[in-house]
Amino acid sequence: MNTATILETIMILCFGISWPLSIARMYKSWSTGGKSIFFSCFILLGYICGICGKIVAHNYNLAFIFYIINTVMVTVDILLWIRNYRYEKTGKKTFFI
Repeated sequence: MNTATILETIMILCFGISWPLSIARMYKSWSTGGKSIFFSCFILLGYICGICGKIVAHNYNLAFIFYIINTVMVTVDILLWIRNYRYEKTGKKTFFI
């Protein structure tokens, strides 16, 4: 593994540390307060582009795995935002989108 790959993996790992905390907060709070869905969608797009870049370059390394993990976590966070937004509008708690 070269230095660039190690640094990219550390960067993605650092970004990924915050997602479990955000998911837990969104799950417990039933609120969208302080969360921008557009920001999350742009982050998701960035991770998808990172995955596509790795696929095009045939560079399946540790960073590629973290791109996938982060993409899944951001997707869950966005789905929870949608759930919470619906709750704020209807007042009904549902566990399904």
